[in-house]
Amino acid sequence: MPYPKRTVRAVCLLPLLLCVTTLTMACPLPAQALARPLQTSSQSIQQAHIATPNSQSSLYTSRLALYRSVEALTGIPWYRLAAIDQYERTLTIAHPKDRKHAERVTGIFVTGPVWSGLMNPDPEDRHPRSISFFSGLGQDGSGDGIADRDDDRDLLFSIASYLGKYGSTEDEFSIAVWEYYHNSRAVQRIQQFAKLYRTYGKLELGTQAFPLPLGSIYSYRSTWGSRRSWGGYRIHEGTDLFAGYGVPVRSTCYGVVEMKGWNPFGGWRIGIRDLSNRYHYYAHLSGFDKTVHNGDIVTPGQIVGWVGSSGYGKPGTQGKFPPHLHYGIYRDSGWMDWSFDPYPLLRQWEQTERKALKTSKVKGTST
Repeated sequence: MPYPKRTVRAVCLLPLLLCVTTLTMACPLPAQALARPLQTSSQSIQQAHIATPNSQSSLYTSRLALYRSVEALTGIPWYRLAAIDQYERTLTIAHPKDRKHAERVTGIFVTGPVWSGLMNPDPEDRHPRSISFFSGLGQDGSGDGIADRDDDRDLLFSIASYLGKYGSTEDEFSIAVWEYYHNSRAVQRIQQFAKLYRTYGKLELGTQAFPLPLGSIYSYRSTWGSRRSWGGYRIHEGTDLFAGYGVPVRSTCYGVVEMKGWNPFGGWRIGIRDLSNRYHYYAHLSGFDKTVHNGDIVTPGQIVGWVGSSGYGKPGTQGKFPPHLHYGIYRDSGWMDWSFDPYPLLRQWEQTERKALKTSKVKGTST
């Protein structure tokens, strides 16, 4: 026997009414109060990203706009948000299978249980009120009443709100990062990234340089993986660039000096961390530039030392092999660094710099 039309209509409308009621109750007051400007800003960010999806410059613009808008809302400096986002992005590069997420502007990855709350029976919960009840990370940052871990604004607002609970000083920021990752390496990396972003006030810091001046006499080939015997059998974790004593050694990137001093294997060596979470290792130097210290920021092409033949012994040991620069590059997996062959990158940087020099000479002649 068919139901009366009024009954059918009421049954159909009931779920919708319940859904609307739930969303209204779940939306926290700050997001409701700021819903209109937040939605407008979010739409402009998405449009900027969609307008030129293949433009890296446009992507940087979209990300910076997002960081600054969340900074205005929460008081968390944009460069700290950018540092966490960039660190998260490097972890995804190191662990792509374990950190899959929807295509979006930010690179932050949060698991379902962390987002919704470890004791929450629904790991995919998107209701801010129930997430808060189970002490989940997720919050509504876009003003739509939903806490979506695949929404850029919700993600960044949630991270910023978490950081805000600890305070605004450098030490309090470090404590907040430690409590989130429980990893001292993560704290160090994020501090380094924040320092770079704060210093230059922009995200586009991916310029690279060849480690030796192109006008100098040098030679190199792929030597990564070759056997070495001094100090025990091991593989050669880098590329040797042979050049004369005293040839300047240059930073290949924007980065922070992480290590400087003597190493029995590498002699006088310096290590620089870049924004891609890569550790650039320069070894067998004859000396360092005295203005460069641990914790300092360096730029592409900046002189950090000079070619030598130090190493294979106690501090000061020299001359056990021809002068050359040992250049290695390592990627941080989150818990350890692992080396990979730098030769392809060296060739790329060398060719790019030669082309740029040739172009600048042509322009100089024409003017």
